[in-house]
Amino acid sequence: MGWWWTAGRMQGMDDGPWTGLGTLSWFLGVWVVMMAAMMFPSVAPTVALFSRMTRSRSLLTPLLFAAGYLTTWAAAGLVAFGIGLAGRRLPGDPLSWDAAGRPVAAATLLVAAAYEVTPIKDVCLRRCRSPLGVLLTGWRDGRSGALRMGARNGAWCVGCCWALMASLFALGVMSVVWMALVAALIALEKTVPGGRAVTYGTAGVLLVLGVLLWVAPAAIPALTVPGSGMSSMSTG
Repeated sequence: MGWWWTAGRMQGMDDGPWTGLGTLSWFLGVWVVMMAAMMFPSVAPTVALFSRMTRSRSLLTPLLFAAGYLTTWAAAGLVAFGIGLAGRRLPGDPLSWDAAGRPVAAATLLVAAAYEVTPIKDVCLRRCRSPLGVLLTGWRDGRSGALRMGARNGAWCVGCCWALMASLFALGVMSVVWMALVAALIALEKTVPGGRAVTYGTAGVLLVLGVLLWVAPAAIPALTVPGSGMSSMSTG
């Protein structure tokens, strides 16, 4: 449902790297639904475990846990919106494709690739892959506790995935194709056995995309080159 709604809202909005984010209310609404669609497949085991642990207490607490999780991602979206707005308001619009938009997008992908193999990423990923340990070490009772625990779990998730989300902005945040790819990479990292090894594969994907975006953006499938009105999949 979240994917269907998001795809409908984003239809025709993809202008490639550094796509305009629209108004704050519009972006935040799309962002929260997009995070639910992208992140819930990988966070579902944590929510399910929390639900089993609290079933005898209240059926509402799992919903509050999920709400806390999305609240943290909403806060991350506000930060992303602020950065995007500031970038657009700089003199000369440096994020435009004809200015520094292309090298900045490529650099963003390369930074994201580098982050994938850092110790910080490793710590956050291990937390995301061990829901029982995270729940037991940070347990809080009651409805407010459910919100706080969900927000705390969301914070670990942001720490794990912020670079991948930044890469989405660099490729086209309104592109369902790139949204699906990033969601798949996140799910693989969090759920496939040997998740740390998967991050090296993710780093390789981001590295290749960063280099291609710098030297040959037309070679990237489904990338919309700003100003062309077409994705590279349809050019030629």
